[in-house]
Amino acid sequence: MNRTEELGKAPIPGLLLRFSLPAIVGMMVNAIYNVVDRIFIGQNVGPLGLAGATVAFPIMLVLMGFGMLVGVGGSALVSIRLGERKEAEAEQILGNALVLLATLAMSLTVLGLLFLAPLLKLFGASEAILPYAMDYTSIILLGSIFQALGFGMNNFIRGEGNPKVAMATMLIGAVLNIILDAIFIIGLGLGVRGAALATVISQGTSAIWVMAYYFGGRSHLKIRRINLLPRKDIALPMLAIGMAPFAMQMASSVLNGLLNNQLQRYGGDLAVSTMGIIFSIITFFLMPIFGLNQGAQPIIGYNYGARNFGRVRHAMLLAIVAASTLVITGFVLIQLIPQVFVGFFAGSSAELLVMGSKAIRIYFMMLPLIGFQIVAAGYFQASGKPKQAMVLSLSRQVLLLIPLIIVLPLKFGLAGLWMAPPIADFLAAVLTGTLFFRELRRLDRADPRAV
Repeated sequence: MNRTEELGKAPIPGLLLRFSLPAIVGMMVNAIYNVVDRIFIGQNVGPLGLAGATVAFPIMLVLMGFGMLVGVGGSALVSIRLGERKEAEAEQILGNALVLLATLAMSLTVLGLLFLAPLLKLFGASEAILPYAMDYTSIILLGSIFQALGFGMNNFIRGEGNPKVAMATMLIGAVLNIILDAIFIIGLGLGVRGAALATVISQGTSAIWVMAYYFGGRSHLKIRRINLLPRKDIALPMLAIGMAPFAMQMASSVLNGLLNNQLQRYGGDLAVSTMGIIFSIITFFLMPIFGLNQGAQPIIGYNYGARNFGRVRHAMLLAIVAASTLVITGFVLIQLIPQVFVGFFAGSSAELLVMGSKAIRIYFMMLPLIGFQIVAAGYFQASGKPKQAMVLSLSRQVLLLIPLIIVLPLKFGLAGLWMAPPIADFLAAVLTGTLFFRELRRLDRADPRAV
């Protein structure tokens, strides 16, 4: 039984563990890029440097969003095509994805550098923060091609049933990033530029690893020259499925920009630095859930394509239990020892430590619900239902959170900005649960057999 056939035949618990564990480790390692950068910046540059990296984050979300548009959308289709035993079509998707990723990355680099200063001001950079943000973001943009290829194409490695290689891609980059951060920031005193250089070099190394996998003969699917010519009938379905995570990233970028501006208005540069810490910590807790989602995606996609709906349902329920366990653990730790987490980033700033410890407890109040919301929303993406996936992905970021961060501060000031996310989390979980449990009943009717 080859790797692809195992998706439809191997026992679900062991299969989910085998696929998700490398993905979880990989996503945790991927989180280290931003988390470690901010720890080094906070400890060695200070709150203004940390705020500079924070206002750069919306631009980084845009870059990642385009990688997800092609990478996540294409890999979901690849898993479905493999389940349908249409390998030639899967390879056509792979080739088109490679060209799209490279083209989009180069275009974003040019546009980003042309309008960098206005964009950073739009995303909340004050005059004090702007020099740090410019130094950091310009280097990140110059290396965006590496992020596109390393992150985007890595989804296809996992989608064809090789999660260990996909995990290695992220491990290589993250370990190198930590080492280079220490050398460039502490050893050479390059500040935020050193953090950005460390990230770009690490992403470049990961991109080389991914390309070596495909061109070195190890991959199940092959990149063939004939498939590099973009085709509308291939690209559009891929982009349609990838539109949900892409839209979520774009909404996150808009949200971050709006939030940074509101933070400046109600709390100044220190509040922006605090949110940078919160983003890093919540990324660290949510990346395992995204990894679990990525590990479950090829299992769900393959079995949905093969119409093994009982296996789809089983995989989903196990993934939800695992995700909920992870976020509940994170919730307990944050409520008990918030100052420990904030202290990693605050350096010698007592004000930042106090503000961050209070804010993070409020921000994380509904963390136990987020695991369910992410995994349940991910089902619709993995099973090729882009409309539902987009609605659920955008429900928290656009439909709920943006209005809340505008309205709540009018009455509660800065505290209203910390309160908005948990309220949005609760409402988004209710909406997701309504659609998801309706879908489970449909699967039961379509395939009532026991797994």
